[in-house]
Order: sequence, then C-alpha cells, then structure tokens
Amino acid sequence: MSQSRIPVAAMLAFTRDAIAACGVPDADAAIAAKQMIEADLTGFDAHGIFRLSSYCATLKSGRVNPKADIKTVKRSPATALVDGDNAMGHLVITYAANLAIELARESGIGWVGVRRSNHAGAAGVYAEMPVAHNMVGIYAAVSTANHMAPWGGAEPLMGTNPIAIGIPAGQEAPVVLDIATSVASFGTIRQHVISGEPMPDGWMVNSKTGQPINDPKNIADGVLLPIGGYKGSGLALIIGLLAGVLNSAAFGRDVIDFTKPGTEETNTGQFMVAIDVARFLPPETFAANMDHHLGELRNSKRLPGVDSIRMPGEDRRRRRADRTANGVSLPAGLIKQLDELAASLKLKPLTTR
Repeated sequence: MSQSRIPVAAMLAFTRDAIAACGVPDADAAIAAKQMIEADLTGFDAHGIFRLSSYCATLKSGRVNPKADIKTVKRSPATALVDGDNAMGHLVITYAANLAIELARESGIGWVGVRRSNHAGAAGVYAEMPVAHNMVGIYAAVSTANHMAPWGGAEPLMGTNPIAIGIPAGQEAPVVLDIATSVASFGTIRQHVISGEPMPDGWMVNSKTGQPINDPKNIADGVLLPIGGYKGSGLALIIGLLAGVLNSAAFGRDVIDFTKPGTEETNTGQFMVAIDVARFLPPETFAANMDHHLGELRNSKRLPGVDSIRMPGEDRRRRRADRTANGVSLPAGLIKQLDELAASLKLKPLTTR
C-alpha cells in the first residue's frame, strides 16, 4: 500500500485547524490536536489522525460539545470527580490527568474519576503524562462502543476497555504499557475494514456459530475475543465498573456507539491516577533501580528464534524520535479521506502544508 511521510508540524496544524473549524475554541483545538498526533508519533496509528474525520463528524452533528465547560464537581485531598460536559475526550482526560498530578503532588496519590466524556484516543498518551513529573500514571476507560461479550456470552455488552500504565525510569525509556482488553482493539479492526486485509483467527467469533470471523466485512456478525480468555473478560469488567459505574457514567446496555448516527451523549467514563514516586523513595534511586532491572530483563537469555526482548515503552521512544525527525507514514487511503475532510471544512489540504 502506497504511503507518504507527512511532517509532524503539518499534521498538528491540520488537525488543530480541522477541530477548530468544527467549533472548538483555538486553545482547546491545539490541546486536542497535540494529544491526537502524539498517538501517531508513538505508533498507535489507529488512534491518531486516522480518527480525525470521525471526531469532526461527532462535533458537527452535535453529539460532542465543542464549547464545553469541564468542571471538578467533587474533590478531596486525594480524589476528584470530573464532569466533562460532553467535551472531546482528549480535552477531558488532559484536564483529569493534570488534576491527578496536582492531587498526587499534595497527597502522594490522586485518583480522578470522569463522567460525561468521550473517546480520548490512545490510552498511553495520558498514562505517560504523570511520568514527566516522576510519577506513576494509570489511565483506564469504558470503551465508546460494546464489541465484547461477557465470558461465554454472545451479546456485546462490554467494551474493549483499555488500560495504560506509565512508570518513570532513568536512562531507560519509561515503561508504558497500553493495552485493550480484547486480543485486537477495535481501532485495529477498523484499519482492516479500510484495507480489506483478512483478520487472523482469534480476533473475532460469529455470535451464532462461535466460528472465527476473518473477513472484516462481517464484523457486525460477531464479538471480539478478550485477551487471556476469562481473565481478560474479568479485567474488562472491572475496568468498566470502576470507570463507568463508580463515576455514574455509561456501562453495559447504556453505552452508546459514538461512531453511529445520532446526537445522544455517550457519557463515557474514565479514570486517571497519579502516584508520586517520592512518597516511597528518592526519584533518582527509583530511576537507577528501574534502569538496573530493565537492563537485566532485556539482556536475559532468549528463546530460540527471538532476536530481542523488548520492554513496554521502548518502541514508543524510538518511534517518537524517528517520526519527529522524518514525518509519519500515512496510507494513500487515509490521505484521500483527509483531503475530503479538508474540502468539506474549506481548509488547506494536509499534503500542501
């Protein structure tokens, strides 16, 4: 498939302008664009500019509030509850992450629950925010669509509820684990829908027969499978309860698929946690210990045929450096989609910036 390398500055400017053209104030549009393109920089392509057209559609339709007033509605020394006022999720979780960092600085830990939010893109972007402050970051969310069934079920009543954890290190890359609780995220499934590339066994099964679904055209006939069987299903459930039910946000049958037509609020629930390393030991000591253990793990004996042992977060740092310097490869189909978006919003196309 033909791909072009697009400069990061052009991607940021185009994304910011597109979001602003949908009614979002310029300062907020810049924040949302930064978080969205961070997904492209770190290699989570299914959650970056790939989703810009769908985000713009939700803003234009009125499903997402372009001029939201995000507020902290409850606060204690170590906890808070945020009402996102139906804003773009990127804005709500950036607010929540900054608040969690503030609470952790004061109390050692900050847990911020979120309601009335929306899809926020790549989870790791937010888990990594506290890392810059020598803090551990944890982010989790109720997915904005249900594509998984409870273990043994055939009805999609749970999402691929993601979780991401960021842990600072020293010379080593910070550890950033960013996973969906399904074998394949639905963003990855959507990439297969666009490309027409078959899906491997183990990603989806037919709801009636239980047989694998390989043709991406047939995804409406099935459910996604969880990681680790019943264990992944249980993890998705726990995340849904803590990010959804605890925050008075949508869960189960109440979840609204934000990609489908309509103007109903999704009331997406998320939570953000920051933990101050300095409350346990000096950050420089922790960083040295992290480097030591990560080095030992990477340099440990490998199985036959394994070229290297990678730590979660290594590739994020490598990709960010490469793509910042050389641009981000975007497939021709996505470039075409973004050109159509530019025309509809009367913007200068991405490839001419």
